[in-house]
Amino acid sequence: MKKRNFLWVGAAFLGATWLSRSLFGTSQTTASANSTASKGKFEITKTETEWRKILTPEQFYVLRKHGTEPAGTSPLDKEYRQGVFACAGCDLPLFKSDTKFDSGTGWPSFYAPIAGATATTTDTSFLMTRVEVHCRRCGGHLGHVFDDGPAPTGDRYCMNGVALNFSPTSV
Repeated sequence: MKKRNFLWVGAAFLGATWLSRSLFGTSQTTASANSTASKGKFEITKTETEWRKILTPEQFYVLRKHGTEPAGTSPLDKEYRQGVFACAGCDLPLFKSDTKFDSGTGWPSFYAPIAGATATTTDTSFLMTRVEVHCRRCGGHLGHVFDDGPAPTGDRYCMNGVALNFSPTSV
């Protein structure tokens, strides 16, 4: 093989590798609520078939396949009663309603989770780096956290409504 052809093949291979990582991403734990979640071992584990039996197709797509629901489709985006938002996969309480705010994005948004309820990983899909938020108990994908939220934290936990269940509390 000529040197020029060898260089072209090598460059094409490196480019294809970079493109596939950029488009399809990798996940790498950067912070977590506990050490078992950071190792990918969760308190609640199920097979794909078991998850499909207890989740709707939309919930399975978001929670187990890291999908995203269309903006503006979740009734939880406009839910402002007192209560708790829990994981739709395992019912772990994740967010209190007093941390919810209207971000204008079309997804339920919070400025802080309940302490110890979530874990995060680095998501490098779609040619960008984001911080993915998941349930620390079952590992379900909830959404992403951004640093453009309101006081007191400055964080915006932008969650998929289909990944959450809401339970109102009496005042």
